[in-house]
Formats: sequence, structure tokens, C-alpha cells
Amino acid sequence: MYPQAELTRLARRKLELRQRIAVRRADCVTAATRATRPLVWLDRVLDLWRRIPPLARLAVVPLAGMALHAFSRRTPRLRLLLRWAPLALGLLRSFRRSHR
Repeated sequence: MYPQAELTRLARRKLELRQRIAVRRADCVTAATRATRPLVWLDRVLDLWRRIPPLARLAVVPLAGMALHAFSRRTPRLRLLLRWAPLALGLLRSFRRSHR
């Protein structure tokens, strides 16, 4: 069979390979967690939106307009978010319906 030195070398190589695989798996988990963070946030927002009664949803549009006006000069990112949020939610809703 194999000499003892060769078996020892193969065992060490196998251990190194397993350690590299473990490190890469941990890196993949970290990257996946970081990449899906916005999706988790969006899922929470959609869940919150679904809990709001339908008539109360109608009040969101004027409230968003007032918030947009109040924060327009202070935070342009919030203004941009409030401007495009209804369109993004509508697209997401239609995308989900088409995949069901």
C-alpha cells in the first residue's frame, strides 16, 4: 500500500482542504446575510403594510405628501424614497402575483 509519509501528507492536505472549505462557507453565509438584508427590511415593511386596514391606506397618500413637503429641503433621500415608494410597491405586488 502507501508509505506512512504519503498517508500523513494526504491526511494533512485533506485537513487543509476542509479548513478552506469551512472558511469559504462562512464567507458565503456572511455575504448572503449582507445581500439579503434589504430584502428582509422590505419584507417587514410589506408585512406592516398588509396589517394596515384598507381605508387607513388611503390616508397614507396625503400623509406622505405632507411628509414629503416637510422634509423636502432637509433630506433629499427621504423625498426620493417617498416619491418612488408607491411605484416600487406596486411593481413588487404585481411581480409577486405573476409568480403565484
